[in-house]
Amino acid sequence: MFTLDRRAATALLVAGALFMEILDATVITTALPIIAADFNVPAAHLSVGVSSYLVAVTIFIPISGYVADRFGARRIFMLAISLFVFASVLCAISYDVLTFTASRVLQGIGGALMVPVGRLVVLRDLPKERLVNAIAIITWPALGAPLLGPVIGGWIATHWGWPWIFLINVPLGVVALVASSLLLENYKGNATRFDWPGFLLCGAGFGVLMAGLEMLSSLKGSWAVPITLIGSGILLLAIAVIYLLRAPSPLLTFSALRSRTFRLTIMGGSVVRVALSSTPFLIPLMLQLGFGYSAVEAGALLLWLFAGNLAIKPATTWLMNTFGFKRLLIINGVAIAGGFFWLGQLDDTTPYWFLAVVLFISGINRSIHLTVLNTINFADIPNNQMRDANTLSAVLMQMNRGLGITAGALSLALASFLLGGSNAEPVSEHFQLAMDFMGVLAFLSIIDSFTLPRDAGRTILKKQRS
Repeated sequence: MFTLDRRAATALLVAGALFMEILDATVITTALPIIAADFNVPAAHLSVGVSSYLVAVTIFIPISGYVADRFGARRIFMLAISLFVFASVLCAISYDVLTFTASRVLQGIGGALMVPVGRLVVLRDLPKERLVNAIAIITWPALGAPLLGPVIGGWIATHWGWPWIFLINVPLGVVALVASSLLLENYKGNATRFDWPGFLLCGAGFGVLMAGLEMLSSLKGSWAVPITLIGSGILLLAIAVIYLLRAPSPLLTFSALRSRTFRLTIMGGSVVRVALSSTPFLIPLMLQLGFGYSAVEAGALLLWLFAGNLAIKPATTWLMNTFGFKRLLIINGVAIAGGFFWLGQLDDTTPYWFLAVVLFISGINRSIHLTVLNTINFADIPNNQMRDANTLSAVLMQMNRGLGITAGALSLALASFLLGGSNAEPVSEHFQLAMDFMGVLAFLSIIDSFTLPRDAGRTILKKQRS
């Protein structure tokens, strides 16, 4: 049984590993124009370098719970880190889009094992009264890494060369491996027979869907192929859901969806996460391609977004206890949508300081919303259902991140189509309309929040409102 000190150290280790994993999902965003120039492709079309990683993570996450139960959490966690570091080296030596995308897929497989196993190490057998503090620690990577990634990526790509974006994972991975061997127990669960048909149906469905969306976002050639892929992906996913509902030992179970709070984080939470996940792709490109900033300047400006995350983080627990989950989700959902519309009014004449203010406020709204969603996620889930709920949640969160990048590319392509021009060379007006599209998407997420009872999540709130 972990002591409190060991729990805290374990949570910090997992947070560090998750930070490295999530960082690599977005670290290339400000470096996209530089990498694209080396590969001789348009920067906007290199979204596949981001989304392919996230697709691989999403597809292979479901297998993580099974292998952790069968071979032990520590062993799988360390294997995931090793595979992630090895694939990082392959990314660094890639010479075209094909080899780069293949390396990112392999890196995503390592990340797929790292994310849910790490979360499970922290959440397993955790008392409810410690849930908020533990979630706060492991939420930091989800808040900070997508924002620091463009900063670090832009600076490294400009001063060291873009391959070093991935090579820095080598020393970080070594440290994580040593810490894992000292801190983690090789806990094994009751490994049941793995659902290979469910795994193949889910993986094929999401992979085909994302391939179609990526092809559609590039707007090259006939629309028949991407539309066919999208339709096929949706059909495969529908078949997968029907199969999972009937299978005796399914890959994913949906029993946790009976919890209203968990269902909110899956429904409305997914919608707002898709919108928020588009920003690490859209904003760096808007600043560079639309407003004329360099990669370093764009990365430095994005620090204000991270500053907003940091500034409000100490107050998020107080906000949840004071206003309750429902009210906070509705008010902050409106604020997030307003932030996107605000970004849609900016152009290359906007002063630097005003851009910083908008990004700072957007960072505050982002931090509040993700913290609320991540906290209420498991509020009403019993410990004996935590593994299944954690796996389902992890799969859908990663799916949201992949869809967010692709949604950003699609919104930019649609804006270019409606306003004229090519998304291979987008201008500020294209980015403005793309931000408006994301604002509408964020606003739609509020609908689900209205269905929550006023006292939703009361089991983990310290202060009840009458």
